[in-house]
Amino acid sequence: MDALLDAQTETDIFRIMCTAARELGFDHCAYGLRTALPLSNPKTHLLNNYSSSWQQRYAEQNYLVVDPTVAHAMSSIAPLVWNDQVFMNCGAFWEDARAHGLNVGWAQASYDSKGNAGLLTLARSHDSLTPAELRDHGYKMAWLAQASHARLSCLILASQAADTQASLTTREIEILRWTADGKTSGEVSQILQISERTVNFHVQNSMDKLGVSNKTAAVIKAAMLRLL
Repeated sequence: MDALLDAQTETDIFRIMCTAARELGFDHCAYGLRTALPLSNPKTHLLNNYSSSWQQRYAEQNYLVVDPTVAHAMSSIAPLVWNDQVFMNCGAFWEDARAHGLNVGWAQASYDSKGNAGLLTLARSHDSLTPAELRDHGYKMAWLAQASHARLSCLILASQAADTQASLTTREIEILRWTADGKTSGEVSQILQISERTVNFHVQNSMDKLGVSNKTAAVIKAAMLRLL
């Protein structure tokens, strides 16, 4: 698994993940990334080696919306073993998955410091996951989930690198922090003993750098990018 840390391309990383999945006793490996930004429409990036028929079916039926493993990942990083109870509220989806040979599965979410969520799923068609198997291989599966997210999220989110590295000045950060606390431009000007016009100038500069249209969005984005 050390090769995963050295791989440099998305293709190579996923190929190594699939090899690791097979070594752990699984036929299929899937990774999904949900970005923290934009808040109103988070982007999703999916990689998997499922059959083409299941990939097509999953997309056509928009199963991403009803998939309970995805819902679990949005609220917990605890590993999830597939069973009838997990899929009790989406029987059609569960029946469809099993018809495509996906009967046994395990999933675990990972989050990075910027709130981007990754979900690793390992699946196979037969042989239930036993307590002994989870005891012997669970830590390797959890490591694969964390390492996969660490490596893939960096590459997939490369397009956001400019935002991540947005360079706010000390004064801009200071003003956004006061704004985040609910202070108006007039109140910030009194606190910092500068003109309100200067406060608004710095706020506008921050908005331009962060690519947003108002100061509320600037505060939220700067906070999520850990710039404040």
